[in-house]
Amino acid sequence: MSMEAIDQSTHYPQSGVIPFRIVNAEIEILLITTRSRKWTIPKGIIEDGMSATEAAIQEAYEEAGIQGKLHEISVGRYQYHKWGGTCEVEVFLMAVTQMLDHCPEDYFREREWRTIDDARAIVKHEGLRGILGRVTPIIQNTQRPSP
Repeated sequence: MSMEAIDQSTHYPQSGVIPFRIVNAEIEILLITTRSRKWTIPKGIIEDGMSATEAAIQEAYEEAGIQGKLHEISVGRYQYHKWGGTCEVEVFLMAVTQMLDHCPEDYFREREWRTIDDARAIVKHEGLRGILGRVTPIIQNTQRPSP
């Protein structure tokens, strides 16, 4: 479908997480595949009655089978076109504390830990790549002990 054929008047608010962990002092990001086998982060529609953070936590479980500590300050937004409109994704960081053996969407998704540089190299959405390029100092600050 050409971009001219997409109705840009439809807006879909979404939220998602950049799941991370620290291994040997290096930040790793958990990526998942889409139905079309592209690498991305867990994300989805913000359902009526849910906050962006609640939806992000739900998507992390459903799409990646992870639980963790969500940092409630957004680290950015990016847009992409789908369903004849524009999806705008508000992105949060999640320090992963548990990876489940199974999740609702594991029958068609893969998940893989990558360094931030590797993740940026394989993620297709330019907006998401930009956010990934800015999160290292934010993650480092979240890992400092509270005074």
